[in-house]
Amino acid sequence: MKLRVLIIGLVWPEPTSSAAGWRMLQLIDELKKISNDIHFACAASKSVSSHPLDELNVITHDIVLNDSSFNDFIAGLIPDVVVYDRFITEEQFGWRVKQLFPNIVSVLDTEDLHFVRRSRTTAFKTNTEVNYDTADCYRELSSIYRSDLSIIISKFEYDLLINHFNIPSKQLLYLPFIETKISNETQEKLPDFNSRKDFMFIGNFIHEPNYQTVLQLKKIWTSIKKRLPNTQLHIYGAYASQKALQLNNANDGFIIKGKADDVNEIMQKYRVLVAPIPFGAGLKGKFVDGFRNALPSVTSKIGAEGMSAENWGGFIAVNETDFVDAVCKLYGDETEWNRAVANGFDILNNQFSERIWSGILKDTVLKIYANTETHRSNLFIQKILWQNGLQAVKYMSLWIEQKNK
Repeated sequence: MKLRVLIIGLVWPEPTSSAAGWRMLQLIDELKKISNDIHFACAASKSVSSHPLDELNVITHDIVLNDSSFNDFIAGLIPDVVVYDRFITEEQFGWRVKQLFPNIVSVLDTEDLHFVRRSRTTAFKTNTEVNYDTADCYRELSSIYRSDLSIIISKFEYDLLINHFNIPSKQLLYLPFIETKISNETQEKLPDFNSRKDFMFIGNFIHEPNYQTVLQLKKIWTSIKKRLPNTQLHIYGAYASQKALQLNNANDGFIIKGKADDVNEIMQKYRVLVAPIPFGAGLKGKFVDGFRNALPSVTSKIGAEGMSAENWGGFIAVNETDFVDAVCKLYGDETEWNRAVANGFDILNNQFSERIWSGILKDTVLKIYANTETHRSNLFIQKILWQNGLQAVKYMSLWIEQKNK
């Protein structure tokens, strides 16, 4: 069975800039198990950090938002499966695809649930309870309902959709990060406790939770530095803004380093990853990278969400005082550090192993493709939304197209 798969990207993948970038490359690897005829289309501009998808034998296409040229493009391509990179992309292009190919299998890669992250952002900034009853929630849930399958990266978010919002389970696929097993031989080759020093944090500065985490660290660092005066904290992240760069203070050992070209090489220099993440959603790729490189971490409950909280590779702190104590203990106690490193390897090998997850996307998509009518038979909300729900999005797009002309 030879299928043609089209991925419509919100942006071109940048695996060296964000976890979302290398997550997309993981999904491409999984989609290759379905087909060797994979296309990636995107309306965004490429950057110097955009991954050369042609090296993965993926055919790339530049497309235009709110323009009927996309209809001509997809009519000529005739895909069998379309994967939307985040719900915004499904909103923008889904109705055009559906109009031409009503039976095409549609897959939504949520990355993380945007409405969860945005609701938590609002709650954090206004010091109020998290409220999911928002326009963002309605939009994203509508996109999930319209799609035949939505990929959910976090078990917390999967359970939220199933138990709180009553999304049919057959429209969801829990698929976390997919990691190669870390063998004992590989573990033994990594730098040990005494070969490392200092603290680090890493995160794309475009992502608001990362910038807010750096602000939290700036506030906490004085207390850590007082107890560990010979240490430094190095902050890595692509697209650092001027306001982020202004946080740099060499005299205090709080250093903004900028983009990390090789995250594995850099992480192996440090003893502890510090990440008091105040809000966010999904899984945090920085911890997966850390565990892979024998770098334990201290984080918040939100930071560890979707991963093991019982045997975390480090500590999960509940407040600022707890965080400082945990950071100092992990930094100075070799036995505790080794325990945390071992827990990190266990999390990767037991929760995210390719042995468990590789091939599940292929099996699920092919099953839907072979029985599309049966799959959709009792998805009544999906039918209702396709009958009426996208009209506003559709006609707004057509209006923009005419205005641009």
